[in-house]
Amino acid sequence: MSQVVNAGFPLLTATAALPAVGAIATAAVPAGRRVAAKWLALLVSLATLVLAAIVAVRFEPGGDRYQLVESHAWIKDFGVRYELGVDGIAVALIALTAVLIPFIILAGWHDADPLETKSKRWRPTQGFFALILAVEAMVILSFEATDVFLFYIFFEAMLIPMYFLIGGFGDRAHEHGDAAAATQRSYAAVKFLLYNLVGGLIMLAAVIGLYVVAGNFSLQEIAAARANGTLDMATNTERLLFLGFFFAFAVKAPLWPLHTWLPNAMGEATAPVAVLITAVVDKVGTFAMLRFCLQLFPEASKWATPAILVLALISIVYGALLAVGQRDIKRLVAYASISHFGFIIMGIFAMTSQGQSGATLYMVNHGISTAALMLVAGFLISRRGSRLIADYGGVQKVAPVLAGTFLIGGLATLSLPGLAPFVSEFLVLVGTFARYPVIGIIATFGIVLAALYTLVLYQRTMTGPVKPEVAAMPDLRVRELVVVAPLIALLIFLGVYPKPVTDIVNPAVGHTLSDVQQQDPKPEVEAAK
Repeated sequence: MSQVVNAGFPLLTATAALPAVGAIATAAVPAGRRVAAKWLALLVSLATLVLAAIVAVRFEPGGDRYQLVESHAWIKDFGVRYELGVDGIAVALIALTAVLIPFIILAGWHDADPLETKSKRWRPTQGFFALILAVEAMVILSFEATDVFLFYIFFEAMLIPMYFLIGGFGDRAHEHGDAAAATQRSYAAVKFLLYNLVGGLIMLAAVIGLYVVAGNFSLQEIAAARANGTLDMATNTERLLFLGFFFAFAVKAPLWPLHTWLPNAMGEATAPVAVLITAVVDKVGTFAMLRFCLQLFPEASKWATPAILVLALISIVYGALLAVGQRDIKRLVAYASISHFGFIIMGIFAMTSQGQSGATLYMVNHGISTAALMLVAGFLISRRGSRLIADYGGVQKVAPVLAGTFLIGGLATLSLPGLAPFVSEFLVLVGTFARYPVIGIIATFGIVLAALYTLVLYQRTMTGPVKPEVAAMPDLRVRELVVVAPLIALLIFLGVYPKPVTDIVNPAVGHTLSDVQQQDPKPEVEAAK
């Protein structure tokens, strides 16, 4: 397989290295310069966004499958290379990550302030923003890595900063007081770490097994050898390796029944960190299913498809049903996200161009819509000091802009036509129905439930009589409007014109379907007589 290595400026390395260096620089800011640390982190995230935009501009959708390739020897004795490359799917998700991080930083501008003490050894503000930049660097490298071992390193390494963001900087709005809040944060952080570490350890065994079979870790070389028949895996071996990779990705995604860490993590994290979890970090799991599971193990992917579709369908309905019954705003959004990830995974394994294009577009649109809804919910919670739905009522009368943006984020979550998630959800359902009509029909029930939990949430928090506790609630401030307004604009723009994203991802989807030797089913329509 020919591979063109980029001999010019290492753009992919720079895109990931900039936030990594920014994390170190932010952590090193003196203790008394909290505001400087915040601005440094924000400027680094904006510079990373510029580099991500250059990656998107330089990427040619009709060109080679992997572009801007960098390949250097790393651990020669084990065939490990520092090998990066992006396809259209990776470009879209790198752009999503780079777009969301500045808003996450702005939204969390004051989240670490209550932890500040006079101690010069403990600098929570610097640590909070440094950890966010560290996660950004590792996520971007995960999207860029085409060496399986290199991907594994960053897939696992991102757990450490996320653990500290959940456990050390969690939400202080807790109904049972500070002591209970600290206990719950610690529990959520440990549960997040253990679940993902177990998944990672199983994947590590599969990575080692892949090396034993293939002799190297290069995704492109192994996929090419599978395609031309020079690497033939035994059926049972391929299936075991597939399950090892898929299990780790299903935990990260998360897919039922491996999902239980997500509601705890999102519930106890601050709203910006909750967005970082579900809109950025979790996308690595679904992305990896497309990049690694389908390319490296095409036959095993087809073998496992019926079971995975059933699990995805359960995630859709189960997540939506539990969202309906939630009393906690953030846990409601978490269960809604489990339902949405069910749609994404269903689209991936429908093995149709519409399904996989819709799934990739859904990753982008879900990231934007969840960020909009969760960040506005965070602003709401910070004003009232409670996550409980019952503690709100009549907010739209005292804070109409906050209520309006909350409504738009909620409507995007239920995939209202005209907003970005509708297009992706429609493509997923069409692509699934074309090959698995029963699965597609049952999955539409999730849309009905989404309308129920979203509208009930809005009705209980924003309408009705004004509760005394919210009577003096201020509306969105300028910084908060700067966070929310661009996200809403993106939801509307991509809702009416998704072409910029679909043009980038569709060629990559075509390559993936070719890997698994699948074609779209032909419509069964009788010719007119």
